[in-house]
Amino acid sequence: MSQPHPDPTPRIVACVLLTISDTRTPETDKSGQYLQQALTNAKHQIIHYQILPDEPEQIRALMQTLCGRDDVEVVICNGGTGIAPRDTTYDAIAGLLDKTLPGFGELFRMLSFQEIGSRAMASRAIAGVCEGTVVFSLPGSSNAVRLAMEQLILPELRHLVRQVQG
Repeated sequence: MSQPHPDPTPRIVACVLLTISDTRTPETDKSGQYLQQALTNAKHQIIHYQILPDEPEQIRALMQTLCGRDDVEVVICNGGTGIAPRDTTYDAIAGLLDKTLPGFGELFRMLSFQEIGSRAMASRAIAGVCEGTVVFSLPGSSNAVRLAMEQLILPELRHLVRQVQG
């Protein structure tokens, strides 16, 4: 697929990865492992990886610490985007975004619908900008993370960071 505005020379993007889960460990975090591998393969830098519980106050506090830091360009979260009572990631992150990218969630759910059918409507995947940092919040499913990374995030990551940085 051609790009309307081709990006100049590729650059390394500094990324933070957050897995939001009450049960995962570094050994069982398949989505976090995939994110690390996919970003490394795409020649991006992972400057921090962390697993934290789905506690909105902790999520908000960490996001506020990360967003706006000079060495953080992108934060990618996975987990907690559904509608179960413990799924609070969307609520914690949405309120911090200065700008949202509605198209990300819309496209993600459309692509998910093609794979899993009508259950895609339960995803509250979101993206936007928080204090000059691009933020993606994905479901915790490894298939969903792979879909978002391959179809949406990796193709546009450098472009979005350039847009935010002016």
